[in-house]
Amino acid sequence: MENTAEIDFEKKEELIKAALDEFTEKNFSEASLNTIIKKAGISKGSFYYHFENKEDLYLYLLNHAFNAKWEFIRARGDHNPATLEKDDLFAKIKIQARLGAEFAAAYPQYYQLAMKFSSEKGHEIYDTALDMLGNKSENIFDEMVEAAIRNGNIKDHFSRDFVVKILRYLINHFNEIFDHQEGIGLDELLADLDNFVDFLKYGLSR
Repeated sequence: MENTAEIDFEKKEELIKAALDEFTEKNFSEASLNTIIKKAGISKGSFYYHFENKEDLYLYLLNHAFNAKWEFIRARGDHNPATLEKDDLFAKIKIQARLGAEFAAAYPQYYQLAMKFSSEKGHEIYDTALDMLGNKSENIFDEMVEAAIRNGNIKDHFSRDFVVKILRYLINHFNEIFDHQEGIGLDELLADLDNFVDFLKYGLSR
């Protein structure tokens, strides 16, 4: 199956819910495909018609969660970072991060899935998923950096590649820097986000 494509079939929602339950409770290697199929109430024949294996389902679920997050952000209209062409890079990052935090509060299982995925670092499935999802998020981020360079929001003695690498690394490791635990309140998370982005801004902006 093409993991980046949306598919539709009977009991699709049941399968997604069952997969979310399993993959948020257990690491990828420990998750049971049989448990997911049984809980979703579908036949193995139906499952294997749409997916090749457990990895295929996992990658589909990660992509589904990624798309759901960006649809959530786009639906906010004026809050969409893409509409802030005149604002600086850090304003865009802050709005994107705040909406991401609101998405996590509204859809906690997707957030739990992301946290579980982070724990897969060092395993093959992590690299495979990152190759699939990384291009999407990197393209969005690169466009934001390019706009900041055009608008003169970043010190000119930093190269574009340096800024992209540093900011991307810090943002991708936000949860590790603040050691967030499951169950953290939205207000606390947003406060950390504001402080984090302000630090980035006043360290890099003119």
